[in-house]
Amino acid sequence: MILRRGRSRASADPAPPVDGGGTGTATAAAPTPGSGVDPGAGDDGGPPHFGEGPADVLLQRLELTVRRRLDGLLQGDHLGLVPGSGSEAGDSRTYHPGDDVRRMDWPVTARTQVPHVRETVADRELETWAVVDLSASLDFGTGLCDKRDLAIAGLAAVSHLTVRGGNRLGAVVTTGERVDRYPAQAGRLAADRLLRAVVATPRAGTGRRGDLAAALETLRRPPRRRGLVVVVSDFLGDADWERPLRGLGARHELLAIEVVDPRELELPDVGLLTVVDPESGQTLEVPTGDAEFRARFAAGAAEQRRAVAAGLRRAGAGHLQLRTDRDWLMDVVRFVADRRRAGSGGASR
Repeated sequence: MILRRGRSRASADPAPPVDGGGTGTATAAAPTPGSGVDPGAGDDGGPPHFGEGPADVLLQRLELTVRRRLDGLLQGDHLGLVPGSGSEAGDSRTYHPGDDVRRMDWPVTARTQVPHVRETVADRELETWAVVDLSASLDFGTGLCDKRDLAIAGLAAVSHLTVRGGNRLGAVVTTGERVDRYPAQAGRLAADRLLRAVVATPRAGTGRRGDLAAALETLRRPPRRRGLVVVVSDFLGDADWERPLRGLGARHELLAIEVVDPRELELPDVGLLTVVDPESGQTLEVPTGDAEFRARFAAGAAEQRRAVAAGLRRAGAGHLQLRTDRDWLMDVVRFVADRRRAGSGGASR
């Protein structure tokens, strides 16, 4: 039952191979930078392993991959951040029958003695804020990559989808030990600097639990310009993030990128397995050979994932799930295409 509480239930010790065959990326030897080995550049569908080579080279390779797969999905400018004529004050013009009387420009009307209305201008520059959870629970992965690498790749995809036409991108990165804030800036060069800074974020030490709710609160006070908020996390642990996320949803469009590893959903039959909670240091021995225990674990994990999805729906957030054992870019392509067809995608408007 302890395995189902908080983040400890799926954070396996990397020492014993959980797949029984030792084929996970955690046991592979890291290539030497400059040796000619192309780290993370395979065709397995996984993002680069950012701990195995120069960050600049890996980010450039990731950008080329994202551009090749995502270019063409976002053609044309967005119409505005919110439906309607916009919120920015524009010029005044003479009142015509049928105009909304709530837009009357009374100072100009008083000066000219002729009724005038104030026109508004749609907000066509998108300001995107990314809240990136790099807690110790993301330093884990048994698929094609670690969850941390997948979280950074998701942020890179958001950067490519939103940073164009004067749009700005900022980020709040939390590890449990520190919270780093990067102001929203326009341009591809600023976005590249932000990605390099996120890659260089030190990993959290054992025994420190991340605080996603506090990171979300930093975007609520003071209020930011209306825009898009993207939350990248595994959403393990307490669901105290839901209330601040709903508060942000009252002003911003929301997108939640959930990062999942298959071992967090079900356990393989590998006998007695030692697992460690990276955020508390607690060590447990799990009897994975017990079929009943594996069934209870899978049921509890499925219930937790359903609770996360329900919380995101209540907050009004779009939900994109990325898994370490799947082609993550295909999941992004499907999500963006579906949002475009639905006509409600914040990044594609």
